[in-house]
Amino acid sequence: MALSGKLIGHVEISSKGDVFHDLFRHNPHQIVAISPDKLHDCELHAGERGVVGSTICWHYTLEGKRKTSKQIIEAVNEENHMIVFKVIGGDLVEEIYKTFTIIFHVEQKGDGQVATWTLEFEKPDISTPYPTSLMDYLCNLVKDMDAYSSTK
Repeated sequence: MALSGKLIGHVEISSKGDVFHDLFRHNPHQIVAISPDKLHDCELHAGERGVVGSTICWHYTLEGKRKTSKQIIEAVNEENHMIVFKVIGGDLVEEIYKTFTIIFHVEQKGDGQVATWTLEFEKPDISTPYPTSLMDYLCNLVKDMDAYSSTK
């Protein structure tokens, strides 16, 4: 019996949401330069950068281990600064989860903005852990990006 789960993380940011959206959609190689201790490469495998249906592969370090995540851009919403990545290969779906989707968007909150990560996944059984370390990693990546963007 598979178990569906969802984990949501929020990070208040000082940069504009379109900056983050543009980085994830069109310029992920720049994120590698911003946070090289976390990300090592982002390869385009099929399609065009930022286009729905395109396939990309991230190379990253999580908990001291080098990992990969092959993803299809499943949806993009310019107005909400949202991008949806469906994980189709790599450590998350080959070793841990049955399915995994990563959603990133930025929304207005009062006078500021909030970057939100949503992880939707299917665990093969109850003993499979929730992806809390990945959520912490992604929230810290946004903090790195915000600090970098604030200096520009």
